[in-house]
Amino acid sequence: MKKSFKIGLLGKILISIALGIGFGLILPEWCVRIFNTFNSVFSQFLGFVIPLIIAGLVIPAIADIGNKAGKMLLLTVVIAYLSTVIAGLTSYFTGAALFPSMIEPGAVEQFADNSDPAPYFSISIPPLMGVMTALVLAFMCGLCLAVTQHKVLMDAVHGFEEIVTMTIKKAIIPLLPLYIFGIFLNMTYVGEVFAILTVFIKIIGIIFLIHIGILILQFCIAGGMAKKNPFRLLLTMLPAYFTALGTQSSAATIPVTLEQTKKNGVSPDVAGFTIPLCATIHMSGSMLKITACALALMIMQGMHYDLGMFAGFICMLAITMVAAPGVPGGAIMAALGVLNTMLGFDAEAQALMIALYIAMDSFGTACNVTGDGAIAVIIDKLTGPGEQQS
Repeated sequence: MKKSFKIGLLGKILISIALGIGFGLILPEWCVRIFNTFNSVFSQFLGFVIPLIIAGLVIPAIADIGNKAGKMLLLTVVIAYLSTVIAGLTSYFTGAALFPSMIEPGAVEQFADNSDPAPYFSISIPPLMGVMTALVLAFMCGLCLAVTQHKVLMDAVHGFEEIVTMTIKKAIIPLLPLYIFGIFLNMTYVGEVFAILTVFIKIIGIIFLIHIGILILQFCIAGGMAKKNPFRLLLTMLPAYFTALGTQSSAATIPVTLEQTKKNGVSPDVAGFTIPLCATIHMSGSMLKITACALALMIMQGMHYDLGMFAGFICMLAITMVAAPGVPGGAIMAALGVLNTMLGFDAEAQALMIALYIAMDSFGTACNVTGDGAIAVIIDKLTGPGEQQS
């Protein structure tokens, strides 16, 4: 029996970009308008779903974390959050220092006079609630359920989580390639695409270097606290790193991450607690990618940005992305609402963020899970003597 060949999401996105650019050079306006009509409807659907994604993923994640009480839980959550925020700030400062000299500010403004072909029709799908309302509701319900553990309500929120997850997997993710195709088709038609692709190529290399730097920083801190060689600790975690490159899933990599963490001298109890938890809440790799991509696109479009704006964005995004690793493309899906409300990203900018993020999805996941090993070493040191290893 022949084994069927399956193209992954990244492959589909890359094919969509290539086809969008190719057809954008030859298709007439009436045809471009057809795809713009689809994109108009799909972006409205995305806007409707985003608050539901936040509520559906964050409520059960917080409620489930509440099952585990004690000092170790508090330390792990705080350190994972700080690690994610520090990764975002490092990405911002690096990008703010390098991107202005690499990206022409307002690089696509010269095409502003080339109006996009209008969709044939549009449909308004107002969201049930705003993004901030969804986030506050998620925390209120999640924290209360963490305390009460009300069985009926817990079953309900987990049922809603399944609905949201299925919507992402069965509707949003399959349609994303067509959405990305329409975006690049339109950008090619109006003449923006090559300026944008130039930016893509430049910042991918910088983001790769930032994520290597973040890992070295994490393990230097862990090694310093545990009085172990940080580079030996990092070297031991490389099987988890490369497994994550292949699986593109923090959850699927947990067995390998757990085994390598124990080899770093972390006690089995600490490793068994921190690794599965960090697979849900530690998002340093995803954070640095989203921050760098957002900053680059804002510079390219001539949008105003400053440290205060990005600091608030990073702190909020670190909370919003909780439980995102359980869903393909979950981090960027959860980030869309915050990108819109805090940074002013419109539908086209959000689509570019999706394409750029997915192009580097493996490296972000690898950074997330490898950093989990560093957090486990720190927790092991802070909560008691682990199995010592030189």
